[in-house]
Amino acid sequence: MRGVWLALAWAAMAMPARGEAGAAAGPVFEVDYSNPGLSPSHWVLTLYPDGSGHFWSERGSVAGDAARGAGQGAGQDVAQGIEAPNVDRDIRVSAEFAGRVFETTRQHQLFNSGCESHLKVAFQGWKKLSYSGPDGAGGCAFNYSKDKEIQALGDSLVAVASAIVEGARLETLLQHDRLGLDKETEYLMEAAGDGRVQQIGTIRGILERLAEDPEVMERVRKRARVLLAQGKG
Repeated sequence: MRGVWLALAWAAMAMPARGEAGAAAGPVFEVDYSNPGLSPSHWVLTLYPDGSGHFWSERGSVAGDAARGAGQGAGQDVAQGIEAPNVDRDIRVSAEFAGRVFETTRQHQLFNSGCESHLKVAFQGWKKLSYSGPDGAGGCAFNYSKDKEIQALGDSLVAVASAIVEGARLETLLQHDRLGLDKETEYLMEAAGDGRVQQIGTIRGILERLAEDPEVMERVRKRARVLLAQGKG
């Protein structure tokens, strides 16, 4: 029996860190976002220094035409009332973006000095930032931060989550409502232009499918090609 327990212990020690296959154990950053007034109402984005990571979300109870996106773009109508499904997948952001996340984390002492402003501002959703690595661990939670860098970090992470959720919505529309892709890709173009969605490369797979699918509208295919080109930057 002791031999069995030892074998299980060694197997557990050999397991890789959560996230994209091959991500080595080491520094890990995570943002846990919640806002019951949006859909999805809760999501978690995990990132590693090389840009690999994982995204998980759940829709909550808000109807699709009442709230939209991962935290930004509230008030926009979901095309044809179709919501994105729950998401649970490995993702990859650019190494440059991941580098900024981890650099901001280090510059702010792993967030151990706090983030929340305690100002009376509109509710934007709770963002719980956490870090763990060889140099320590820390975290904080905030709705709005007076620190411009931390607030900007939160906004950019929400925008990345929004891109991933939009990708899942496009996948649903491609399967169930191809006409709805016209309105959705128009919205995505606008959101990518003003920063409401970032790191378009995280949804490269569905954009490539749209760009190459002769059964969707030509303007949808054209928008997908434009977004793919933007995602290379």
